[in-house]
Formats: sequence, C-alpha cells, structure tokens
Amino acid sequence: MLTLLAGLGFGLGLIVAIGAQNAYVLRQGIRREHVGVVVAVCAVSDVVLITVGAAGAGAVIARHTTALTVVTVLGAAVLLTYAVQAVRRALRPAALTVSPAGGERTRVGSVVLAALALTWLNPHVYLDTVVLLGSISATYATPWLFGLGAAIASLAWFAGLGYGARLLAPVFARPGAWRVFDIAVAVVMTGIAVKLLLGLASGP
Repeated sequence: MLTLLAGLGFGLGLIVAIGAQNAYVLRQGIRREHVGVVVAVCAVSDVVLITVGAAGAGAVIARHTTALTVVTVLGAAVLLTYAVQAVRRALRPAALTVSPAGGERTRVGSVVLAALALTWLNPHVYLDTVVLLGSISATYATPWLFGLGAAIASLAWFAGLGYGARLLAPVFARPGAWRVFDIAVAVVMTGIAVKLLLGLASGP
C-alpha cells in the first residue's frame, strides 16, 4: 500500500505543473470540445509510458547493481532539481489563464493529433516516465505497484483537469494556487530523493 501511495505521490508530483500538455487539456475542457478524446489520449499515453518504465526499463536497471546505483544517484539529483525548480516557481508563481474560444469547433482528428504531439514528441515525457519513474520503481520490491500508483495519478489528473476545467479555470488563474501546488511538488520530490539516497547508503 505504501508503494502504491509513493507512486501516486510521485506521479502527481511530475504531472502537476504548468506545461503545454496540461494547458491544452485545460483549454479543451473550458471549451467543452472533445474533452473525452483529449483526456483519453493523454491518460492512455501516460499509462503506456509508465508501464514501459516500471515493467521494462526498471527491471533492466534492477538487474545491474552498478547501473542501479548510478541511476539512483542521478534520479535523486533530477528529483532535487525538480524540487528546486518547484520552489522557484512557488516564489514567483505564474497564472495559467485560458479563454474559451467561440466560433467553429476544431475537428476531432486535429485535436487527437495535437494531444499526441504534446505527449509523444516531448522529450521530458520519456525522462519522467520511462527513465526516472522506471529507475525509481526498480528500488521498490513491487515496482509494478509503484507504476500503478503513478498511472492512477495520471488518469485522475487528466480526468479531473479536463472535466473539471470549468470549475478549475478561476483557480488556475490565481498565482497563489500554483504556489500551493509547487510547494507540494517540492515536498514530494525532496522526500523521494532523500529516501533513494538513504536506501543507497544503507546498502542491500
């Protein structure tokens, strides 16, 4: 259960941030335009990548002690970098505002292509889900449970963001809301990084 919750917290820590993908999902939610399609594309894509990371890359790294040590240190460094960036964003929070657009509706094909591009053509997605999440999940006795937690976080976030956009729009327009999110992200990232380094220091 703790592994599942760790994956859930890690997944939320990675995904809850101002970015092109989240902005697009939010915009489509506010427009009430092909929301289900956008949520499905982003969420399923994330689940596929998380699965690859937890079941594939993580397993390969786990079989090599030296590689696992190197990746664990690098993973902790990346996590701490995320934490520092989150703190900086919290000190200077930015508002994410999206204005609903009128006029002709965008074709569903164009929406799908845009959502796919924002996911699969983003190199940070691979770093987060396949490399980083995969290496961290390998440090747990049940990496698939860690991956499941991250997948649940992804599904819940995209569904909540897309379908709750009308309610969330005023919140996301306030810099203070992003400050709270970014502080939470910093805490989660730092906590997992410390756990990784302590586990490495204690040895097998």
